[in-house]
Amino acid sequence: MTEWRSRKAAMLDRDGTIIHDRIYTRDPDDVELLPGAAEAIRRLATAGYPAIVVTNQSGIARGIISLEQYHAVRQRLDALLAAEGAVLADTFTCPHHPNFGGSCACRKPSTELYERAAVIHELDLSRCLYIGDRARDVTPALTFGGRGALVHSRTTTDDDVARADAEQVPIVSTLLDAVTRLLDAPS
Repeated sequence: MTEWRSRKAAMLDRDGTIIHDRIYTRDPDDVELLPGAAEAIRRLATAGYPAIVVTNQSGIARGIISLEQYHAVRQRLDALLAAEGAVLADTFTCPHHPNFGGSCACRKPSTELYERAAVIHELDLSRCLYIGDRARDVTPALTFGGRGALVHSRTTTDDDVARADAEQVPIVSTLLDAVTRLLDAPS
């Protein structure tokens, strides 16, 4: 990393971490914050970790979600967070799926979206936090030397839990629990 990349951020998954995972959410009225999510994002900001969403949205490649629907859902999320005094610094999205249009370099667990965020926001990825409900959301913590936590949601698989456990990544119930654990732990 070059010296100018010294900032830190919290890299958060969206579905199952910040909002209820409705599986291919395309209606803004279906967007519902998970309990404590806004508080967690506010707490991150106070601690100097702007929240950046990094999300796979394969429903776009599958033709289930249009780009207009995706943007409407994103705007609804931003509005719900703003109503609770929380803000996302940015969002990075992979709209691809290998079975629908071929593979790409941006689909998690690949690291391209995180690397893009690092360039745009001048981040040191080793100083970042990585939080999500799937192993693919937290493995970048291991890749970049940051710290991660797995939020156990209804879509978290046993393999995700086993992988997190094997890598000694904390497994928690909510984004707020993850933030509390990571911010209170020694770096």
